[in-house]
Amino acid sequence: MFRQGFFDPINQIIRTHGRVCGYYIGRRPIVVLADPDMIRQVMVKGFSTFPNRLNNNFAPKPMSDCLLMLRDEQWRRVRGILTPSFSSAKMREMVPLINTATDVLMNNLNAHADSGQAFDFHRCSGCFTMDVIASVAFGTQLDSQSNPDDPFVHNGQKFFGFTFFKPIILISMMFPFLLTLLRRVLPQRRDTVSTFFTQSIRGIIRQRDEQPPEQRRRDFLQLMLDARSGGESVSLEDFDVVDRTHAHSDTQPDPVRDPSSPSRPPPPPTAAQKKKRWLTEDEVVGQAFIFLLAGYETSSNTISFACYLLATHPECQRRVQLEVDGFFHRHDSLDYTNVQELKYLDMVFCEALRLYPPGFRYGRTVDEDCEISGQLFPKGATIEFSIGFLHYDPEHWPDPQRFIPERFTAEAKANRHPFVYLPFGAGPRSCVGIRLAQLEVKMALVNVLHRFNLVACSETQVPLELKSDVTLGPKTGIFLKITKRDLNRC
Repeated sequence: MFRQGFFDPINQIIRTHGRVCGYYIGRRPIVVLADPDMIRQVMVKGFSTFPNRLNNNFAPKPMSDCLLMLRDEQWRRVRGILTPSFSSAKMREMVPLINTATDVLMNNLNAHADSGQAFDFHRCSGCFTMDVIASVAFGTQLDSQSNPDDPFVHNGQKFFGFTFFKPIILISMMFPFLLTLLRRVLPQRRDTVSTFFTQSIRGIIRQRDEQPPEQRRRDFLQLMLDARSGGESVSLEDFDVVDRTHAHSDTQPDPVRDPSSPSRPPPPPTAAQKKKRWLTEDEVVGQAFIFLLAGYETSSNTISFACYLLATHPECQRRVQLEVDGFFHRHDSLDYTNVQELKYLDMVFCEALRLYPPGFRYGRTVDEDCEISGQLFPKGATIEFSIGFLHYDPEHWPDPQRFIPERFTAEAKANRHPFVYLPFGAGPRSCVGIRLAQLEVKMALVNVLHRFNLVACSETQVPLELKSDVTLGPKTGIFLKITKRDLNRC
């Protein structure tokens, strides 16, 4: 049933059996939730009963110390330390690093514009995202498109060549009791790739430790290194960065609350919230993997899908370009603060994530027997949130297949249930890197649309064929043409 992906089959299960339903992977039952009120209960109100993501038994150390895979108290400690590293102030320090990667992207797109030929835009956005990750998380400067044989690029591609649908992986998920035996015969490719990145990061750590503080590169790796011996930590109430980002895009994280409740200014940090905690070196190395696991395909796919939608909806593209041109009449360059002025671009960004949510399904384990809306969930059960279904639910999204950025005006958002749009999750386990993702994607889109026109052509697939194993992405690329804009007339 799932050999071709999860997106359409799960949506069909929900349409057939209702908003609380399920399926089996071998002997493992999966309970699917597509009811926004029940999802709110699991993600926010009853978080203490559902604090953990699903177990991943295939990740070697130190990848297994990545925030996505941590559980219980170790997750709370590491998340508490990492959350301040993704604050608005820290994002401002990342702008020069993203600008450098954006300059490389513009040079590569210039060559495609000069050729006049269709090309795979998804590949270009993937190279850009890889360059950003290498820079902000691994302290490495890349041009992935011009240097595909670079060891970092080569191992990054191998890392994402892993597929959920390998028979041996499916067997281990169906019959978990066989895992110990299967570990001996599982392909070693990811272990080899993990070793490459681990050795690279440890080498950079040794180099940074030998440098005077003023000479150390300001990137996320350095922020984590600074936290090794006692970084400032925040408490669970400050973990919901997604809600805080939506309510106050240019301020620090606000305490956890239901996104439908009125926004309020953050209270002064307490002594407990500012207590010092630490990261082990394995945890520092492990967090670098979060950029690969959670930041590569998600960001590159979002950039590609947004450009595809604008190429196939030229009237929307022209409106974005007018907004961007006006922006550059007021500002010489992009930064974390002024990019927030681009309101229509933000609507396009949000609508692209609605139509093509990279993380279209994710879940929790049930730590205690509980009841939600009359439904009993036994301890040890697996709950899966169907974000893909919610984003296309006609009860909340009229004409859901259409690309309509105006769904995300302030008025439209205020009148909609807050838990029918969850591209970054919600609650304490929401995406810690939402600010970086938004900044990276928007900086790329602004530069692309300021300098180029995106053009659908005979090679452009309409509708797109999608893959939906781990993330939602284009199955065979996104082929477009681009032409240069006359900036003197903008």
